Amino acid sequence: MNNVAPVLPAFLGLLDLLGIAVFALSGALLAARLRQTFVTMAFFALVTGVGGGSVRDLLIGAPVFWIHDALVAPVCLGVALVAWLTPRDWWENEFLEWADAAGLAAYAVLGTAKALAYGVPMVPAMMMGVITGCVGGIIRDVLAGRPSIVMRPEIYVTAAALSSALAAGSAWLGLPNVVGWPLAMAAGFALRGAAIRLKLALPAYGGGQRSTDRD
Repeated sequence: MNNVAPVLPAFLGLLDLLGIAVFALSGALLAARLRQTFVTMAFFALVTGVGGGSVRDLLIGAPVFWIHDALVAPVCLGVALVAWLTPRDWWENEFLEWADAAGLAAYAVLGTAKALAYGVPMVPAMMMGVITGCVGGIIRDVLAGRPSIVMRPEIYVTAAALSSALAAGSAWLGLPNVVGWPLAMAAGFALRGAAIRLKLALPAYGGGQRSTDRD
């Protein structure tokens, strides 16, 4: 795959902005739960919305995407304003989790595709997909002083990894983007959705330690 020029540019552009908006909303709502000011809510929204993509672009040597896109920052700030003006209980349901699942899968695929387009080898490109989908949330959680998503057993990063792996695999197999990308997104979304619905989690490390107690 030589580039990531989308087969359906309008659709993918909308998907990208929707993903940014969902992640930005999650950041703004966390700041709202912490009873922060609008400035803090806006900052959380921006960092969460663009954090993963920014780290990816810096690592692969690409121009940082939101610096050159006139819509991204206004979308993040607009979402923060919506969160500020609306009752928080509007968003306290599973809708946001499902929307986040869709954004996670889409971002993982698009992040992988962009890394491949910049000549990144397959496995590091998959890591770039995971970074794109997850790092914004990690930064948000660290700023809020709570355990980040990577420190919790729920299936989240694994779903991003699945989408990234399938996106890279479809590129390696030479599948058209219009086939490979939706399949990769659907798989990651399905895994994350199963985790939401069934409360799936990865097993924690048992340690295999022997007791040192003596009778």
